[in-house]
Amino acid sequence: MEIDPFIFRLSIFILSIFVGYYVVWSVTPSLHTPLMSVTNAISSVIIVGAIIAALASSDIGKIETSNIFGFLAIVLAAINIFGGFLVTQRMLQMYKKKKKNKK
Repeated sequence: MEIDPFIFRLSIFILSIFVGYYVVWSVTPSLHTPLMSVTNAISSVIIVGAIIAALASSDIGKIETSNIFGFLAIVLAAINIFGGFLVTQRMLQMYKKKKKNKK
């Protein structure tokens, strides 16, 4: 009996969602900021590849599947990068000392 390659890849994808969820939620707050900077760096590499995919075309004026997926990857990676920076800034604000008002 042979397993369909689509079902095999789908099961790996679903398992990776569960593993990723448990890994992310078990990270302590002190490790969160360095991990976010690494994921932002990975997303910036994804954007470079996505730009290449979005602009690659054998025919000028013809939109291919790679162009659509490249554009989608640019949008999703950009959301990931900017969201990562916002979350990192919020985490860094938690570690700053609060100023007391002197009266």
